[in-house]
This record gives sequence, C-alpha cells and structure tokens, in this order.
Amino acid sequence: MPYEVRGGIAVHASKLWPLIQSVRMLEQSVFGTYLQEHGTEIKGAKLLDKDRFKWCRQGPMLDDAARRKHALNFLNSKNQGRTPRRDEFTAYGQACIRMVDGLIAILRGHEVRLFASMIPCMKRPIDARTDVPRKDFVFLLERYFYFLEEQRQSGLIVMDGTDKQADREFVRRMGLYFSGTVTGKQRTKWVVPVPLFVESDMAYGVQIADLCIYCLNWGYRTKRMDGTVRPEVRDFVWLMEPLIWKGTGYRSGVGGTETYETASVIFVPDPYGSRSDQK
Repeated sequence: MPYEVRGGIAVHASKLWPLIQSVRMLEQSVFGTYLQEHGTEIKGAKLLDKDRFKWCRQGPMLDDAARRKHALNFLNSKNQGRTPRRDEFTAYGQACIRMVDGLIAILRGHEVRLFASMIPCMKRPIDARTDVPRKDFVFLLERYFYFLEEQRQSGLIVMDGTDKQADREFVRRMGLYFSGTVTGKQRTKWVVPVPLFVESDMAYGVQIADLCIYCLNWGYRTKRMDGTVRPEVRDFVWLMEPLIWKGTGYRSGVGGTETYETASVIFVPDPYGSRSDQK
C-alpha cells in the first residue's frame, strides 16, 4: 500500500441500524447473497482488487437478474470444485464495482463522516519516543473531538480486532493520550476513551471503514503526497468527498486561542516530527 492509514467512519447511533439494513439490502440486490456466507467480506482489497476491474470490463454490462445469477454461481464455484466460467467472472467483477458505488451512496444518505490520518510508509526512528502517542494518532483523535464537539454528542471508538499484542499496544498509547496529557484529558469530554473491539466478519461498520480507508490509500492525494495512484479507485474517492468533515479547530497559545480551518482526513508527512509539519 502507498501509505499507512489509520481511520474509520463516524455514524450516529440512531442511523447505525438503518445503515446496516441498507447495506444488507444492497448486498443481496448486487450479489444475490450475503458475502459472509461464502467466506468473504465487504473490504477494499476484496472488492477493488485490480482483477475485479478487469473482469468487469471483459464483457457487456449485465442486467440485474443476470448479474446476480452469475455472481452467485461464481461464489459457489469453489465449493463445487470448479473454475468459474467467463460470464461468472464478468458478473462478479461488475457486482463488486456496483457494490462499492452503491455503498458510497448509502453512506452519503446516512450522513456518515470519514476520518483518517495518512502517513508515508516508514520505519520508526530508533530515537522515537514510545511513551507518547504518535502525532498522526493525536491528529486523528483531535479531528474526531472537534466533530463531536460541533455536534454536541459523545462518541465511541469501535475497532477491528487484529492481534492481541497490537491491540494492547494501541490501548496503551490511547491511555497515554487520554490520561497522560492535558489535551487528552480535555478530549474525554466528548470522546469515550476506552475502545471497543469487534471481529470484522461480524461488523458491517468495520468492513465499511476498511473499504473507505482502502480507497483513500490508493486515491486520495494532496500536493505533498506523491504515492502511486490507481485512477479507477480515485474515481470512488471523488464520490466520497462529501463524507469528509470540514470544520474549525483551535489551539491555545501565549497570545490566546488560535482557530484554523481543518478537515477529518489529514496527511502527516512525518509522524515523529514537530506538530507544524502537517497538511
């Protein structure tokens, strides 16, 4: 991947179940089944793999009924011990692209917001401090706090469980931030400082977040970002633009409180440098 990206989606509790229901209906209408029943998920690397675009374009666009029929046959082919036919590859590729397109429309309709901090792929410097949260992590929580403050709403952090060691390290850094820094303690007014972990194959929200982060990694760029771009993924990022929250941030200094325009997706060139080195 061109960048290391940490982030997710924010959805109001009152809209979460309607969102999930809409996604499940879309999944059925596109594939004719639920992907989980076939050992796969709604994730970026699965739906937007380069092969999916190649399969999508290798034949004429199928009508809804034909696409569902052949896409379902594609998903069942492994258990049947056979190689999918060409029309099944085509249908599955078209279904994957249609799923992403429809999913972004659902997110926009449910007023979901996308949050992410992006950094170049790099090794941690030997002299980097481990007793403080990394800068991109701080910026991500900062934007989430500003958004919640604007909404006058408390917010949870629900995460995809990876491996226990990595999860413990993340919780440790989160604890350092929320209990070990003045700013972090202030952020707990709106951000619940204890994360909840779920398995991605049991949580649509986590899978949707994964898809959004995947799109940002391959398609979102600012002037200071020169990572490889996949044009076909960038088209989806343009559709996701309304999901990016834009608002006002602030910081206190000797001369008083300084305000500035900010957004929920941020690029941090050096997560170990000074705070001013960001965009």
